[in-house]
Amino acid sequence: MERPALPHRVASTQQQTVYFILASVAVCHLLNDMMSSLLPSIYPMFKNLLHLSFGQIGLMALTYQLAASLLQPAVGLYTDRHPKPFSLPIGLCSTLIGLLLLSTARSFHAIVFAAALVGVGSSVFHPESSRVARLASGGRYGLAQSLFQVGGNAGMAGGPLMVAYVILSRGQSSIAWFSLIALLLIILLIPVSVWYGARLTPKTAAGPVHAVAESPIPPGKVRLSIGILVALIFSKYFYLSSINNYLIFYLMNRFHVSVHDGQIHLFLFLASVAVGTFVGGPVGDRIGRKYVIWVSILGVLPFTLLLPHANLFWTTILTVVIGLVLASAFSAIVVYAQELLPGKVGMISGLFFGLAFGIAGLGAALFGRLADLTSIDFVYKVCAYLPAIGLLTAFLPDLHEGRSQKA
Repeated sequence: MERPALPHRVASTQQQTVYFILASVAVCHLLNDMMSSLLPSIYPMFKNLLHLSFGQIGLMALTYQLAASLLQPAVGLYTDRHPKPFSLPIGLCSTLIGLLLLSTARSFHAIVFAAALVGVGSSVFHPESSRVARLASGGRYGLAQSLFQVGGNAGMAGGPLMVAYVILSRGQSSIAWFSLIALLLIILLIPVSVWYGARLTPKTAAGPVHAVAESPIPPGKVRLSIGILVALIFSKYFYLSSINNYLIFYLMNRFHVSVHDGQIHLFLFLASVAVGTFVGGPVGDRIGRKYVIWVSILGVLPFTLLLPHANLFWTTILTVVIGLVLASAFSAIVVYAQELLPGKVGMISGLFFGLAFGIAGLGAALFGRLADLTSIDFVYKVCAYLPAIGLLTAFLPDLHEGRSQKA
């Protein structure tokens, strides 16, 4: 059956890795996620300022995560067929407005609305910038995805430090200064969008935006594999949500640390996530992505089981180890899924980034409610078993074997 003609397609695949573009999108990802990570880091401040419950904190997190997730697959699917290079800087205007509103909001509903605007900016940024990273990879897809992702994780790590040393000492109004970072990000994304636009050519042939290749395994196995990957994303981000959003409260409740010291502990965890993310992609390129997924998801289980019973010193060590090990999976999962469905880079990137945000938001809301009903300590005991879902990795096919059988 003849495919319908589409208006644009990406020009021939790059033969060499374009490190300047990879570095640019990694830096942009750093700035974007640093702004996003301000939200969980300032939850204690808003909790005291507006006398919020843990359930309301969870609802704030859920609103942001849903806004940052629901649009992503739709954006990716649309831009697979209709590339919009300048959607990157345009989308970040929403983040800029959201930060300005956060700096002046005086009610719970206003803060929730501002968080949603920041989430919309992320929804546009992630699938499109991930596509640019793959386009600039020169075939080194794991490396490109890791460089892109490690920028985001480094930004997430920087958020608590910004809160600890800027916002806590100067108050809510100082959040407005971070809108300047959003403006800088918009400026940096313009040359990236120009480069991406130069890779597009007018319609010269029928077919989708990216060259369509046949999946290396049968359709039934593709659906099963995508389902398993979704379950693994659920395991990873449901657990990470308990640390990203509630680690400071957990440390304050159990070990009586200050908010400032809690921010430092959260920074150490998020920094370890950044390091683990960088390792996962290149290792997956070398030894296979399935093995990285195995070690990352299931291998973290002993450490999560120990965490609720550790003292402060070992809690710090264990959270760093958990961040290192668990973070290495995401790049491998995304690239593995892109290989399952060639030609749908934007949709896959949007789907999995969107799932990551959405699942984390759902986890934040549920854990907040559970903490209100029980305790923060109980939340960490329940979450400890989530990495056991990594056993499903055994049912993922070896894509290299699939290609050999096709041949």
